Amino acid sequence: MITAFFDKLRAYTSSSGSPPPLSTDSGAIAELQDYLEKLDAAGRLAWASRQFGNRAAIGTSFQGAGIVAMHLVKQAKLRIPVFTLDTGLHFIETIELKAELQEHLGITIENITPAFTLEQQASEFGPELWKHDPDLCCQIRKVLPLQEKLTSLDCWITGVRREQSDNRSSARVLELNEDENGRQLWKLNPLVDWTRNQIWEHIRQHNLPYNRLHDQGYRSIGCHTCTRAVADGTNERAGRWTGFNKTECGIHTFLKVKN
Repeated sequence: MITAFFDKLRAYTSSSGSPPPLSTDSGAIAELQDYLEKLDAAGRLAWASRQFGNRAAIGTSFQGAGIVAMHLVKQAKLRIPVFTLDTGLHFIETIELKAELQEHLGITIENITPAFTLEQQASEFGPELWKHDPDLCCQIRKVLPLQEKLTSLDCWITGVRREQSDNRSSARVLELNEDENGRQLWKLNPLVDWTRNQIWEHIRQHNLPYNRLHDQGYRSIGCHTCTRAVADGTNERAGRWTGFNKTECGIHTFLKVKN
């Protein structure tokens, strides 16, 4: 009888739409993942806002998914802060886009900068480090600043989508990650199941600012030193680090997925 009562209670809770509790237990994570998979992107962002408050933040490099995520936050009147990794090597179009988005969405996007200026990096490791050791350059200008920023967060919200590359095809909407020091961090990918076409349909439908380099054949836009235009139909991450066996800058690979 007691078992039957709790079965009915669980069924009622599920049908009422209440999210499962946040827990690091693997079974509980799987249940929460299933719940979030059934929500739309706006619902996933609203869940993160309720669950983590200002300890959740969107990290963006101003790709299409990040622009959509910021717009969904504005539409839902959520208070989720936004930050970007300012490497000092962005295209002028990217810098201009940041200013456009801040004005259009009425938000402030926090700049996270490396400990080394470009001049200090050249003095320590040689000029144009990206040409002979792009992994180290990314580590200095992206990964280390991000690691520092994430110490102030419990949930990092990203624009990762499964369609982007083979490396990202198994991404979940919610992941529990752990850094090299054992600190755990939740990672939410609210647009993980969106296609590139859906992203651009949303941008055009709502007349959102976007990086004009996309109109010139750039599919994924990073630092101007390591990004080039590519032919239509190529991998969405194509055009990055040409000539190197490298498809990720490292910000999505330094954490170990626990679930």
